[in-house]
Amino acid sequence: MKPHEQARPRRVGLVTLGCAKNLVDAEIMLGSLLNDGFEITNDPARADALIINTCSFIDAAQEESVDTILESAAFREAHRRGQAIIVAGCLSQRYRDRLRDLLPEVDAFMGVDEVPRVPEIVRQALAHRASRLQQSSNVVSRKFDSRRDALLQFHKTSKGIESHSGPLNGTRKPTLSEPVMVVQPRPRYIPDYETPRFRLTPPHYAYVKIAEGCNHPCSFCIIPQIRGAHRSRPMPDIVREVQILIEQGVREINLVSQDSTYYGLDLRPQRSIAATDPNRFQQVVRALPADAPTLPRLLRELDALPGDFWIRVLYTHPAHWTDELIQTMASCSKVVRYVDMPLQHIHDNLLERMRRETTRAYIEALLQRIRTGIPGVTLRTTFIVGFPGETETCFETLLEFMKKVQFDRAGVFLYSPEEGTRAAAMQQQVPAEVKQRRRDQAMTLQREICRKRNAALIGKTLRVLVEGQLRNSRALPAEIKSWEHASSRVPHSAAHGRAHGLWSVARSEADAPEVDGRVYVHGQLPAGQFVRVEVVGATDYDLIARQI
Repeated sequence: MKPHEQARPRRVGLVTLGCAKNLVDAEIMLGSLLNDGFEITNDPARADALIINTCSFIDAAQEESVDTILESAAFREAHRRGQAIIVAGCLSQRYRDRLRDLLPEVDAFMGVDEVPRVPEIVRQALAHRASRLQQSSNVVSRKFDSRRDALLQFHKTSKGIESHSGPLNGTRKPTLSEPVMVVQPRPRYIPDYETPRFRLTPPHYAYVKIAEGCNHPCSFCIIPQIRGAHRSRPMPDIVREVQILIEQGVREINLVSQDSTYYGLDLRPQRSIAATDPNRFQQVVRALPADAPTLPRLLRELDALPGDFWIRVLYTHPAHWTDELIQTMASCSKVVRYVDMPLQHIHDNLLERMRRETTRAYIEALLQRIRTGIPGVTLRTTFIVGFPGETETCFETLLEFMKKVQFDRAGVFLYSPEEGTRAAAMQQQVPAEVKQRRRDQAMTLQREICRKRNAALIGKTLRVLVEGQLRNSRALPAEIKSWEHASSRVPHSAAHGRAHGLWSVARSEADAPEVDGRVYVHGQLPAGQFVRVEVVGATDYDLIARQI
């Protein structure tokens, strides 16, 4: 370090991958670093330390995480050799016993519980990097030409096919010093409203994490093993955070957790008794006292706050919907009529193998209750194709169901066998090419459904929240990938083929941030404001409108 640099604060860069819940963790890390005197930079060439907040939900997310780590290490080798690399989040949590060998480029690994300890861990990583450079001054730098081979080796290892015997690009060499490893095996952390936070979303919307972890036994999912058991935040704490955000000018509050409909159930007496299946859940809810924390009560508390804003609930489970929740969403003026409910499949054999705790008859009855009880509701779901045992008959049943229900939004995952899950060891695994064909077929069908539903909106009046401006067919706000939502949009320019000029980008209450469509409005409108527009045109996933 140069003498004139010694007095300046250390600079930290951060790359975050995955879902909105991961984004909240990244915001807390940045807030904690700023609160501790660090500087934040978007330029990796200026960063003394780089944090990569990883996702490990499915294969594709895992590949992206490892890819980003290796690219960052290669960039460091070429431009800033003293930079410390810290890997945070789900990948560290999931593979805590292997990552020292798999990714020797990394200076520190931190799990999901260590989010508030990030300043301390960054300092340890910086010390580790400095020590490593001193020890390796005469050692030839590692090469990164075979990064893709490294990824394949990582995934081969992660599925337990064979043990890894060396670093990612070849024969194992003695490590110069062990990286920092700070990962608690059983996560327990959950933030509160006083937790420092630096928001990465635009000023007009924010994500609020209402719970962490998951109690569901889904056979395909690794999240409970990574994030731990479901644990809810106290209701007054959530309400206070939302009050602060509204005072800061936020116009859309997006409530997130692994299962938002289970909110508060872990805070009840005798919470050790499982209540994840629909019948048991209904019994438990009916026995709760009137002042017990539940999602409907939380929504009513938030709806009563002063201000002009939207409340959106993300990540609901079909097993935990109640008539009270339906009535609450219909009656609360600030709660948008938008239901995000991943169903994963509809064939009863697949639902049983997936351990989804629901049946086709139950799901169809629930959807009917929701559409009847919440007029004008937007239904969003996700499905998994290629799950072990999915026959052509099962898949055709899914397509028939999609045609019948006509979901407003639907994304489709390729099934990914994840080590540590029941489904990974199941017989009747589906070939990759069959999975891809089925996904393409399902998404083609959903695209046709979206096109028709959007065309039916022409001439309608909508209230939209302005995101920003669009000039020369380029949207100003960046898009963020969400592996959990399996985005139902096919990115394209809605301005293609239209007259040039200034356009604004907005969203209706039917469009969640980052994963759904947009409303393109001619003219320059103020970002972060609600306006009324008339729909004058439609594409497959987006609407074209004029301001009223």
